Amino acid sequence: MKKTLSLLITLFMTLQTASLAQFRGPATGFFEGFTDIGTPQLKGSVLYSEPGQEYRISASGENIWFGKDSFSFLWKLMEGDFIIQAQLSFVGEGTDPHRKAGLMIRSGLTSDAAHISCVVHGDGLTSLQYRKVPGADMEEMKFDTQGPNVLQLEKKGNLFTVSVAYWGEVYTRQTLELKLEGPLETGLFVCSHNPEVVEEAIFSNVRVMGTVPDDLIPYESYIGSLLEIMDVESGKRQILGGDPGSWQAPNWTPDGKSLVYNSEGLLYRRELESGITEVLNTGFANRNNNDHVISFDGTQIAISHHAEEDGGQSVVYTLPLEGGTPTRITPNSPSYFHGWSADDKYLIYTGGRNGQYDIYRIPAEGGEEVQLTNLSTLDDGPEYSPDGKHIYFNSARTGTMQIWRMDADGKNQTQLTFDEYNDWFAHVSPDGKWLAFISYPPEVPAADHPFYKRVYLRLMSVEDMKPKVIAYVYGGQGTMNVPSWSPDSKKIAFVSNGIFE
Repeated sequence: MKKTLSLLITLFMTLQTASLAQFRGPATGFFEGFTDIGTPQLKGSVLYSEPGQEYRISASGENIWFGKDSFSFLWKLMEGDFIIQAQLSFVGEGTDPHRKAGLMIRSGLTSDAAHISCVVHGDGLTSLQYRKVPGADMEEMKFDTQGPNVLQLEKKGNLFTVSVAYWGEVYTRQTLELKLEGPLETGLFVCSHNPEVVEEAIFSNVRVMGTVPDDLIPYESYIGSLLEIMDVESGKRQILGGDPGSWQAPNWTPDGKSLVYNSEGLLYRRELESGITEVLNTGFANRNNNDHVISFDGTQIAISHHAEEDGGQSVVYTLPLEGGTPTRITPNSPSYFHGWSADDKYLIYTGGRNGQYDIYRIPAEGGEEVQLTNLSTLDDGPEYSPDGKHIYFNSARTGTMQIWRMDADGKNQTQLTFDEYNDWFAHVSPDGKWLAFISYPPEVPAADHPFYKRVYLRLMSVEDMKPKVIAYVYGGQGTMNVPSWSPDSKKIAFVSNGIFE
């Protein structure tokens, strides 16, 4: 990437104190330019709106086919490897069934430029379309999926991957080897397929981000973080702010007014209405990881601090939510905190003991720990249900990481998810009806939850246990490690990643 780290830092310092509309401008949002490709006779337009962070593109144009194109294009220059994502909806019935909209990576703004695109037509036809060299006829690879509303286009070297889905379902994919000379115009397009008609499409949940370089060393280098909240019913996401480093694991405070997250060993509290962010005073505990949870009554927070006296291993402490001196709770380490009991009398955590990691419980004021699981495979991410009757956790005991549930005393351990994904950190909604969790693809080792992967955030009812996708995220470690539901059980908070220029 040509932009320097200092520019990235400036960008995200601005994001912490201003809305995206104030920083990037109301017309273009993430993007740099809006161009009518091939001079369509009716000019296109774009409207960017806050706080929904949506793009409404109006365009005419004859086609994106044969050797020349005519359409409207909202774009930014990208280099290296990157991903563009969006959710798409056409406005109205449309005049021509071949009207089209989607995502495009283009080698220039001339009408005959080489490019690749993810195209959804008005009649539902969906395809990967491409022009290998300037002026060549277009070619395509069709999807069986008709009219998807979730789109993703990724470049990694000369390999391009188009992914499509109906919101709630997993992606289907097509891949293509194609050499496009950079830098590349990357963005959103609309074509009416009728030069005398203007069609409109709305793009939401748009993200354009550089992906991790192959030589990045985890936990030593980072590629950027965005703090987001999402309405779980609609899937609509909103970016609150970002940083070129690593923000992780937001908790929603019980009063619904703030988020608490960690970065570089410290905890931060961000007010949602004002955006004001302050360091939470954790005293000597300045090596905190992303295992921090607020008590149900909202008065305390438990943290996992890497204590020097324990050789840098994680130890669980508690302190007032307003800040103060931490009190050590777990006598043994490593101990990674995950949840309070509903009556705030107990803490539950993952402990490394005797060469294996299991789930333990301890009184909130300290004392003797009680082991609740005992297997050589990893058990992690324990969290109490709001009624105190159950503990949800994730376990690799069946070969893949899946979501499990047990009674509060450790009995009746029962598997809840059964598919090929590796599921981590099941968080129970405050009303006790839903579980939200992160799902890694099968190629990620079951006992690992690394940074910078293409993951799903999924939701399932505690009654029918049928997972559905609610977010398509570039993230992983730190995205949603801790309870992150809003108090009204309508939203979740999480972190996505990427090099955001």
